[in-house]
Amino acid sequence: MAQRQVDAPPRDTTHTGPNRRGVVVSAAVGIVAGAAVIAAVLFLDPLIVGGILLVVAGLYVMRRQFFNWTTMLFVLTGVILFVPIRRFALPIPVGFALEPYRVLIAGLLVALLIWGVRTGGRGFQPVVWGWPIAIFLWCAFASLMINAVTLTQSGLITAGFANIIQLAFLLSVVVLARQMMSTEKVTMILLNVIVFAGAFIGFFAFVERVTRQNIFLMLHNFLPLTLLRDDAESLRAGGARAYASSQHPIALAVLFCMIIPLAIYLMKFSPWPRFEVTRRLVYTAAIGLMLIGMLSAVSRTGIVTLGAMFLFVLVFRPKLAGILVVIGLPCLVFVGLVLPQLFASMVLSLFDIEGLIASQLTSPGMAGQGRLADLPDAFREFSQYPIAGTGLGSRIVVGENANAQILDNQWLGTLLETGIIGVIGLVALVIWPIVAMMRFVFTSQATEARRMLVFAIATSTVAYAVAMFFYDAFAFMQNLLLLSLLYAIAAWAMTDGAPSRRSLPDRSAAPAFRLPIARGAVR
Repeated sequence: MAQRQVDAPPRDTTHTGPNRRGVVVSAAVGIVAGAAVIAAVLFLDPLIVGGILLVVAGLYVMRRQFFNWTTMLFVLTGVILFVPIRRFALPIPVGFALEPYRVLIAGLLVALLIWGVRTGGRGFQPVVWGWPIAIFLWCAFASLMINAVTLTQSGLITAGFANIIQLAFLLSVVVLARQMMSTEKVTMILLNVIVFAGAFIGFFAFVERVTRQNIFLMLHNFLPLTLLRDDAESLRAGGARAYASSQHPIALAVLFCMIIPLAIYLMKFSPWPRFEVTRRLVYTAAIGLMLIGMLSAVSRTGIVTLGAMFLFVLVFRPKLAGILVVIGLPCLVFVGLVLPQLFASMVLSLFDIEGLIASQLTSPGMAGQGRLADLPDAFREFSQYPIAGTGLGSRIVVGENANAQILDNQWLGTLLETGIIGVIGLVALVIWPIVAMMRFVFTSQATEARRMLVFAIATSTVAYAVAMFFYDAFAFMQNLLLLSLLYAIAAWAMTDGAPSRRSLPDRSAAPAFRLPIARGAVR
């Protein structure tokens, strides 16, 4: 008996004792949940907090499926495309509006930081656009410092710093999205999500034009969101212009212009549908819905931007431009027959050169004057402060403290605020990436699919750069966030998309990162 006890294998006691980390985490979760319940009873609406706790509990139960980089990438994309910015906030009273995109990006940045600290930065994927973004932000900061005394005296220095922080925050999506793209499958699904989301938005933009009901402003009816404002309406061409999920009809039209090149790319390279004819029909229908949405926005900026994109394709891919003409002309004729008033207002009016120029010279000296009427005063102001402008954040165009005209021209506004220095930064942000992408297209040994994807994103960047002449682009964050997402996709394609040996793992069934409520925190 004694011998048998000696020879018997030792019992595995690895899992018999309490897990100290698990106990600590469970205790922390219990304390936080208890504090939340007490706060709900004493200070907040118990119904709202109860709903939030229910959602949090569900997320905790499903944390392995929900809290992973791949899922978060698609959640981020959905928030950018579907939740109107400056319209909704989380129902948590903290003294300022907790807009969903801000909360999500901030949370992902914290998760990425924790992951970087735990891994020592091993496996960090190349962003490609680090220097252009840095140059852009440093140029804005240089203008701010050169004008620091004047801005401080006028009380606008805080606004300048706030602008820099806001721009850096929005552009951080380039870094975030790049780290979350680790496989070709994930990237192709992401491209399809963007394109079909654009088609969905286009369809309901048309519905909004017809019914004056914007479904994207009804999200608070079935999501825990608070509607901040619902007062936007613009009339043109015999009806209301569509806003959909954007802040303005012009921004909506530019959104469609930026997505359309991706749909054209997927016509050839998407793995689904398998049959080429079916695939072309599917993505042609998606493009058609986006064009209808653009017409519903009643924005000539979208038509001008499409024209600039076509010229870009004609120069670098003339064969593709010819195919687009063959496909596009029947669509153009069909739209003209079905929606003649919109077609005349947006397309045919561009051929009335005299009328178009006259419309841009209207109301000089008044708020909302035409874009061409802005130029004389703008260039006189530029001549006084050519190098660093009047300082970032110095131009206030709305509100009681307004001191400048709305220019509807991001290039001109940047020139006046930050001078030649700021324009150099803007060129680094939106022009240099086009050059770098086209160099990759013509010199890289990558596959045709990768090179054409980069070309498609270069075309989308051309759309953004051209549209910046016709609206204050940085004031409409959805488009800048989409541009950041596209930059991340281009970085993936240009760096071969192959994760390094120690790269961030792509786990569809298990979390690539976990919030502190889960064991392991960040992986």
